[in-house]
Amino acid sequence: MFKKICIIGVGLIGGSIAKASKKHKLCADIVGVGRHEEKLQKALQLNVIDRYELSIAEAVKGADIVVICSPVGSFESIFQELKGTWSKDCLYTDVGSTKGSVLSALIDVFGEVPANYVPAHPIAGSENNGVEAASDSLFDGKRSILTPVEQTSQRFVEISTAWWQSLGAIVSTMTPQHHDEVFAATSHLPHVLAFSLVEVLKNKQDDREIFEYAAGGFKDFTRIASSDPEMWADICLANGPELTKTMMELEQLNQKIASLISTKDKQGLLEIFKSAQGAREYFLSLQNK
Repeated sequence: MFKKICIIGVGLIGGSIAKASKKHKLCADIVGVGRHEEKLQKALQLNVIDRYELSIAEAVKGADIVVICSPVGSFESIFQELKGTWSKDCLYTDVGSTKGSVLSALIDVFGEVPANYVPAHPIAGSENNGVEAASDSLFDGKRSILTPVEQTSQRFVEISTAWWQSLGAIVSTMTPQHHDEVFAATSHLPHVLAFSLVEVLKNKQDDREIFEYAAGGFKDFTRIASSDPEMWADICLANGPELTKTMMELEQLNQKIASLISTKDKQGLLEIFKSAQGAREYFLSLQNK
Protein backbone atom coordinates (compact mmCIF):
# COMPACT_ATOMS: atom_id res chain seq x y z
CA MET A 1 0.00 0.00 0.00
CA PHE A 2 2.92 2.34 0.79
CA LYS A 3 6.56 2.26 -0.20
CA LYS A 4 7.82 3.89 2.98
CA ILE A 5 6.21 4.62 6.32
CA CYS A 6 7.84 6.88 8.90
CA ILE A 7 6.73 6.37 12.50
CA ILE A 8 7.57 9.17 14.92
CA GLY A 9 7.60 7.57 18.38
CA VAL A 10 7.99 3.79 18.33
CA GLY A 11 6.22 2.77 21.54
CA LEU A 12 3.14 0.63 22.08
CA ILE A 13 0.98 2.24 19.37
CA GLY A 14 3.76 3.11 16.93
CA GLY A 15 5.29 -0.34 17.32
CA SER A 16 1.90 -1.99 16.84
CA ILE A 17 1.34 0.00 13.65
CA ALA A 18 4.74 -1.17 12.39
CA LYS A 19 4.07 -4.81 13.29
CA ALA A 20 0.57 -4.78 11.79
CA SER A 21 1.94 -3.13 8.63
CA LYS A 22 4.46 -5.95 8.29
CA LYS A 23 1.87 -8.62 9.04
CA HIS A 24 -0.50 -7.31 6.37
CA LYS A 25 2.31 -6.39 3.93
CA LEU A 26 1.23 -2.75 3.79
CA CYS A 27 4.69 -1.24 3.48
CA ALA A 28 8.10 -2.09 2.02
CA ASP A 29 10.20 0.09 4.33
CA ILE A 30 9.42 1.07 7.93
CA VAL A 31 11.56 3.80 9.49
CA GLY A 32 11.31 4.78 13.13
CA VAL A 33 12.41 8.07 14.64
CA GLY A 34 12.45 9.29 18.22
CA ARG A 35 14.36 11.05 20.99
CA HIS A 36 15.85 7.96 22.64
CA GLU A 37 18.22 5.90 20.53
CA GLU A 38 18.19 2.96 22.94
CA LYS A 39 14.44 2.57 22.43
CA LEU A 40 14.85 2.69 18.66
CA GLN A 41 17.62 0.08 18.91
CA LYS A 42 15.25 -2.14 20.89
CA ALA A 43 12.58 -1.73 18.17
CA LEU A 44 15.16 -2.71 15.55
CA GLN A 45 16.32 -5.72 17.58
CA LEU A 46 12.72 -6.89 17.89
CA ASN A 47 12.29 -6.54 14.10
CA VAL A 48 9.47 -4.05 14.64
CA ILE A 49 11.08 -1.50 12.32
CA ASP A 50 13.50 -1.91 9.41
CA ARG A 51 15.77 0.98 10.38
CA TYR A 52 15.79 4.19 12.38
CA GLU A 53 16.92 7.79 12.28
CA LEU A 54 17.44 10.33 15.05
CA SER A 55 16.54 13.22 12.74
CA ILE A 56 12.92 13.70 11.66
CA ALA A 57 14.09 15.50 8.51
CA GLU A 58 16.15 12.46 7.50
CA ALA A 59 13.53 9.92 8.53
CA VAL A 60 10.71 11.39 6.42
CA LYS A 61 12.64 11.63 3.16
CA GLY A 62 10.74 9.72 0.50
CA ALA A 63 7.98 8.65 2.92
CA ASP A 64 4.44 8.39 1.58
CA ILE A 65 2.92 8.17 5.07
CA VAL A 66 4.13 9.79 8.30
CA VAL A 67 2.46 8.74 11.56
CA ILE A 68 3.02 10.77 14.73
CA CYS A 69 2.81 8.49 17.77
CA SER A 70 4.49 10.75 20.34
CA PRO A 71 2.79 12.36 23.38
CA VAL A 72 0.44 15.13 22.22
CA GLY A 73 2.49 17.73 24.10
CA SER A 74 5.33 17.20 21.61
CA PHE A 75 3.26 17.75 18.46
CA GLU A 76 3.98 21.43 17.89
CA SER A 77 7.75 20.93 17.98
CA ILE A 78 7.37 17.92 15.66
CA PHE A 79 5.32 20.02 13.22
CA GLN A 80 8.08 22.63 13.28
CA GLU A 81 10.58 19.97 12.25
CA LEU A 82 8.27 18.58 9.58
CA LYS A 83 7.50 21.97 8.05
CA GLY A 84 10.78 22.23 6.15
CA THR A 85 10.37 18.83 4.48
CA TRP A 86 6.58 18.76 4.05
CA SER A 87 5.46 16.84 0.97
CA LYS A 88 2.03 17.43 -0.57
CA ASP A 89 2.02 13.85 -1.87
CA CYS A 90 2.49 12.27 1.56
CA LEU A 91 -0.27 11.34 4.03
CA TYR A 92 0.41 12.80 7.49
CA THR A 93 -1.58 11.54 10.45
CA ASP A 94 -1.36 10.91 14.19
CA VAL A 95 -2.74 8.69 16.94
CA GLY A 96 -3.26 11.40 19.57
CA SER A 97 -6.01 11.06 22.17
CA THR A 98 -6.98 14.71 21.75
CA LYS A 99 -7.76 16.40 18.48
CA GLY A 100 -8.45 20.07 19.18
CA SER A 101 -4.90 20.54 20.47
CA VAL A 102 -3.47 18.86 17.36
CA LEU A 103 -5.36 21.19 15.03
CA SER A 104 -4.32 24.23 17.09
CA ALA A 105 -0.68 23.19 16.85
CA LEU A 106 -0.97 22.72 13.08
CA ILE A 107 -2.48 26.19 12.67
CA ASP A 108 0.22 27.73 14.88
CA VAL A 109 2.96 26.20 12.71
CA PHE A 110 1.44 26.21 9.21
CA GLY A 111 -1.17 28.95 9.52
CA GLU A 112 -3.79 26.38 8.49
CA VAL A 113 -4.53 22.67 8.63
CA PRO A 114 -2.68 21.14 5.65
CA ALA A 115 -5.01 19.32 3.24
CA ASN A 116 -2.99 16.08 3.49
CA TYR A 117 -3.11 15.89 7.30
CA VAL A 118 -5.81 13.50 8.60
CA PRO A 119 -6.11 13.52 12.42
CA ALA A 120 -6.84 10.07 13.83
CA HIS A 121 -7.28 8.24 17.13
CA PRO A 122 -7.22 4.44 17.32
CA ILE A 123 -9.26 3.27 20.30
CA ALA A 124 -6.80 0.56 21.24
CA GLY A 125 -4.14 0.29 23.86
CA SER A 126 -2.82 -1.43 26.94
CA GLU A 127 -1.66 -0.53 30.42
CA ASN A 128 1.72 -1.90 29.30
CA ASN A 129 4.07 0.62 27.73
CA GLY A 130 6.87 0.53 25.22
CA VAL A 131 7.68 -1.25 22.01
CA GLU A 132 8.02 -4.55 23.88
CA ALA A 133 4.23 -4.50 24.38
CA ALA A 134 3.51 -3.85 20.67
CA SER A 135 1.19 -6.32 18.95
CA ASP A 136 0.37 -6.90 15.29
CA SER A 137 -3.26 -7.53 16.27
CA LEU A 138 -3.76 -4.50 18.54
CA PHE A 139 -6.17 -2.82 16.12
CA ASP A 140 -8.16 -5.91 15.09
CA GLY A 141 -11.85 -5.13 15.51
CA LYS A 142 -11.09 -1.86 17.32
CA ARG A 143 -12.37 1.54 16.30
CA SER A 144 -10.16 4.15 14.73
CA ILE A 145 -11.71 7.60 14.64
CA LEU A 146 -10.82 10.14 11.95
CA THR A 147 -11.53 13.81 12.61
CA PRO A 148 -11.06 15.60 9.27
CA VAL A 149 -11.88 19.28 8.98
CA GLU A 150 -13.19 21.36 6.09
CA GLN A 151 -9.69 21.84 4.63
CA THR A 152 -8.87 18.12 4.67
CA SER A 153 -8.59 16.50 1.25
CA GLN A 154 -11.19 13.80 0.71
CA ARG A 155 -8.60 11.81 -1.22
CA PHE A 156 -6.34 11.62 1.83
CA VAL A 157 -9.30 10.78 4.08
CA GLU A 158 -10.03 7.83 1.79
CA ILE A 159 -6.38 6.73 1.83
CA SER A 160 -6.31 6.98 5.63
CA THR A 161 -9.57 5.05 5.94
CA ALA A 162 -8.30 2.22 3.73
CA TRP A 163 -5.01 2.08 5.64
CA TRP A 164 -6.64 1.80 9.07
CA GLN A 165 -9.04 -0.83 7.75
CA SER A 166 -6.06 -2.79 6.41
CA LEU A 167 -4.55 -2.66 9.92
CA GLY A 168 -7.73 -4.37 11.16
CA ALA A 169 -9.59 -1.34 12.53
CA ILE A 170 -13.21 -0.26 12.13
CA VAL A 171 -13.12 3.34 10.92
CA SER A 172 -15.57 6.07 11.85
CA THR A 173 -15.47 9.86 11.66
CA MET A 174 -16.57 12.70 13.90
CA THR A 175 -15.76 16.35 14.41
CA PRO A 176 -12.68 17.19 16.51
CA GLN A 177 -14.88 19.00 19.04
CA HIS A 178 -17.20 16.05 19.51
CA HIS A 179 -14.23 13.68 19.77
CA ASP A 180 -12.67 15.66 22.61
CA GLU A 181 -15.99 15.90 24.46
CA VAL A 182 -16.65 12.16 24.17
CA PHE A 183 -13.18 11.04 25.21
CA ALA A 184 -12.91 13.49 28.07
CA ALA A 185 -15.77 11.52 29.63
CA THR A 186 -15.06 7.97 28.48
CA SER A 187 -11.25 7.81 28.52
CA HIS A 188 -9.50 10.82 30.03
CA LEU A 189 -11.64 11.05 33.17
CA PRO A 190 -11.34 7.32 34.01
CA HIS A 191 -7.56 7.58 33.80
CA VAL A 192 -7.56 10.60 36.11
CA LEU A 193 -9.79 8.72 38.57
CA ALA A 194 -7.53 5.67 38.55
CA PHE A 195 -4.40 7.73 39.14
CA SER A 196 -6.17 9.75 41.85
CA LEU A 197 -7.51 6.75 43.75
CA VAL A 198 -4.14 5.01 43.89
CA GLU A 199 -2.47 8.25 45.00
CA VAL A 200 -5.03 8.82 47.77
CA LEU A 201 -4.57 5.31 49.14
CA LYS A 202 -0.80 5.50 48.80
CA ASN A 203 -0.77 8.58 51.04
CA LYS A 204 -2.63 6.89 53.87
CA GLN A 205 -0.48 5.83 56.81
CA ASP A 206 -1.63 2.24 56.57
CA ASP A 207 -1.08 2.07 52.82
CA ARG A 208 0.76 -1.26 52.96
CA GLU A 209 -2.18 -2.94 54.63
CA ILE A 210 -4.67 -1.33 52.25
CA PHE A 211 -2.86 -2.61 49.18
CA GLU A 212 -2.34 -6.05 50.71
CA TYR A 213 -6.05 -6.52 51.27
CA ALA A 214 -7.33 -4.83 48.13
CA ALA A 215 -9.61 -7.18 46.18
CA GLY A 216 -9.91 -7.88 42.48
CA GLY A 217 -12.27 -4.95 41.94
CA PHE A 218 -9.54 -2.54 43.03
CA LYS A 219 -7.07 -4.16 40.65
CA ASP A 220 -9.54 -3.96 37.75
CA PHE A 221 -10.55 -0.37 38.47
CA THR A 222 -6.97 0.90 38.84
CA ARG A 223 -5.43 -1.12 35.99
CA ILE A 224 -5.09 1.96 33.81
CA ALA A 225 -3.08 3.75 36.50
CA SER A 226 -0.17 1.70 35.14
CA SER A 227 -0.39 3.69 31.89
CA ASP A 228 2.37 6.08 30.78
CA PRO A 229 2.28 9.10 33.17
CA GLU A 230 3.89 11.52 30.71
CA MET A 231 1.44 10.65 27.97
CA TRP A 232 -1.55 11.09 30.27
CA ALA A 233 -0.28 14.36 31.74
CA ASP A 234 -0.05 15.68 28.17
CA ILE A 235 -3.55 14.43 27.34
CA CYS A 236 -5.06 16.08 30.42
CA LEU A 237 -3.48 19.42 29.55
CA ALA A 238 -4.36 19.13 25.87
CA ASN A 239 -8.03 18.45 26.59
CA GLY A 240 -8.22 20.60 29.72
CA PRO A 241 -11.51 22.47 29.14
CA GLU A 242 -13.57 19.38 28.30
CA LEU A 243 -11.92 17.26 31.00
CA THR A 244 -12.33 19.79 33.81
CA LYS A 245 -15.99 20.31 32.83
CA THR A 246 -16.61 16.57 33.16
CA MET A 247 -14.67 16.45 36.44
CA MET A 248 -16.89 19.20 37.86
CA GLU A 249 -20.01 17.23 36.88
CA LEU A 250 -18.61 14.18 38.67
CA GLU A 251 -17.74 16.25 41.72
CA GLN A 252 -21.32 17.51 41.96
CA LEU A 253 -22.66 13.94 41.76
CA ASN A 254 -20.17 12.73 44.39
CA GLN A 255 -21.27 15.53 46.70
CA LYS A 256 -24.88 14.44 46.20
CA ILE A 257 -23.98 10.81 46.99
CA ALA A 258 -22.05 11.89 50.09
CA SER A 259 -25.11 13.82 51.25
CA LEU A 260 -27.37 10.80 50.67
CA ILE A 261 -25.01 8.65 52.70
CA SER A 262 -24.88 11.23 55.53
CA THR A 263 -28.67 11.39 55.70
CA LYS A 264 -29.00 7.59 55.39
CA ASP A 265 -31.15 8.01 52.28
CA LYS A 266 -31.07 4.48 50.89
CA GLN A 267 -33.76 5.15 48.30
CA GLY A 268 -31.77 8.05 46.88
CA LEU A 269 -28.67 5.88 46.62
CA LEU A 270 -30.64 3.07 44.99
CA GLU A 271 -32.00 5.40 42.33
CA ILE A 272 -28.50 6.55 41.34
CA PHE A 273 -26.95 3.09 41.52
CA LYS A 274 -29.77 1.42 39.55
CA SER A 275 -29.63 4.15 36.92
CA ALA A 276 -25.88 3.64 36.58
CA GLN A 277 -26.31 -0.13 36.47
CA GLY A 278 -28.80 0.18 33.62
CA ALA A 279 -26.49 2.48 31.70
CA ARG A 280 -23.61 0.05 32.18
CA GLU A 281 -25.71 -2.87 30.87
CA TYR A 282 -26.68 -0.79 27.83
CA PHE A 283 -23.00 -0.04 27.20
CA LEU A 284 -22.17 -3.76 27.36
CA SER A 285 -24.97 -4.57 24.92
CA LEU A 286 -23.45 -2.11 22.43
CA GLN A 287 -20.03 -3.76 22.81
CA ASN A 288 -21.51 -7.18 22.02
CA LYS A 289 -23.13 -6.11 18.77
